[in-house]
Amino acid sequence: MMLSKNMRIFSAVAGVAVTLSMQSCEKEGSGATGWAYNDPKNGGYLNVEYTEQETGPGLVMIEGGTFTMGRTEQEIQHEWDNTPRRVTVSSFYMDQTEITNQFYRDYLYWLKRTYDVDFPDVALKATPDTLVWRDKLAFNEPYVEYYFRHPAYKNYPVVGVSWLQANDYCAWRTDRVNEFILVREGIQKMDAVGQVADNHFNTDAYLAGQYEGLVKNDIEDLDPSKGEGATRKVKMEDGILLPRYRLPTEAEWEFAALGLIGNTEEELITERRMYPWNGHIMRNPEDEWKGEMMANYKRGRGDNMGTAGKLNDNADITAEVNAYWPNDYGLYNMAGNVCEWVMDVYRPLSPEDVSDFRAFRGNVYKTIERNDDGTVADKDSLGRIKFRDVTAQESEGRRNYRKSDNINYNDGDRESSTSYAEEELESEDKIMYEFGATSMVNNRSRVFKGGSWKDRAYYLSPGARRYLDERLSTDHIGFRCAMTRVGSPVGLGKGK
Repeated sequence: MMLSKNMRIFSAVAGVAVTLSMQSCEKEGSGATGWAYNDPKNGGYLNVEYTEQETGPGLVMIEGGTFTMGRTEQEIQHEWDNTPRRVTVSSFYMDQTEITNQFYRDYLYWLKRTYDVDFPDVALKATPDTLVWRDKLAFNEPYVEYYFRHPAYKNYPVVGVSWLQANDYCAWRTDRVNEFILVREGIQKMDAVGQVADNHFNTDAYLAGQYEGLVKNDIEDLDPSKGEGATRKVKMEDGILLPRYRLPTEAEWEFAALGLIGNTEEELITERRMYPWNGHIMRNPEDEWKGEMMANYKRGRGDNMGTAGKLNDNADITAEVNAYWPNDYGLYNMAGNVCEWVMDVYRPLSPEDVSDFRAFRGNVYKTIERNDDGTVADKDSLGRIKFRDVTAQESEGRRNYRKSDNINYNDGDRESSTSYAEEELESEDKIMYEFGATSMVNNRSRVFKGGSWKDRAYYLSPGARRYLDERLSTDHIGFRCAMTRVGSPVGLGKGK
């Protein structure tokens, strides 16, 4: 049937009106279905206003990008394990300073207050090894007794901490920061007395509904099936809780240390750096500070701090974590003071093997342990949600991975070894690197970066890499934490 001219005009206008009406509702409703968000009458679909990730305590944002990772110094050790390679690092957050003795003592205090009655070995296991200061031919006993506990050293970097202990600290810090956020936002009440043994705030346990705490004001539950006035716990979808604190990856640490953002005009890096500052010398060229050392390191045999009356680095061992000049990201002591643990498992060929985007070796995929009915398994005795390795059956049919542990992938697994078919190979450790016989490389070998108070200038180059067993510690290795950035790679107001 043919429409009259007036009817055709009405139909067109009506169509425009409907389109404009739907467009005007896009802010409150779904652009896919038109159903309103955050309205119990429509089923309670949740859509949270979210602008920017909060910067966690102690962190600074590291805007990511591409850079040449690897050696910028001569290869005097002839290890050939840091071949230059162009990679891209996503934006992330990193501690402005190394973790201090005070920060780590806060951690031990909490562990003792929470676990000492039922599990006194927890705090003991986390305590730094102060005996790392001992030297058979030096009088270092004062550091054994005083360095970690005396207030004179409270702002000095903690040492004697293994890679495993550093990871445990990161997990603890995640929980304390997220607990503080919930208290600050008026959702939880502070409960310093009641949190003992397994009854304490743990981010994973809270999200799994296995921690109640002292509730002050839960969030309104918009699900109409729950009834009017129903409330619920904070969920990941609310965007209130922060991502986990963790150790930085090797690529992240090196990228942040170089601080090339200060040498970039448009997309041109005007000067490639050997150290976290411009130039190839170790002294400050600025008139006000001319001749002062840029970092805390050992300048030569028997010279840890200069001459009396002119102690040009003002440190015989470590220095306070905010000493010297920060780099262009605002990070202190990314060269010198102490070396720092990173997440990566060491392999000499990692620069050639790893992906060029978010480069990392050390993935072990895990999942939350669940009961037969699919519910989350009960917390362990320390109040933490249980995780387990992903099984081969769960990975069946996947194209991006087939097993949980990918540390050895293409470097140390049977497929990458010339002896992969030999049945007499008794251990994964002996497939390629002959651990304990011809090398100290295995799946527990963790990378540490940067130079320390007892290293020469060569190791202050961010491209230098060394490794140590994750269970061991020294008097010159510390750490700092990092955090993943979610959403836009640039800060508030800079992105579209």
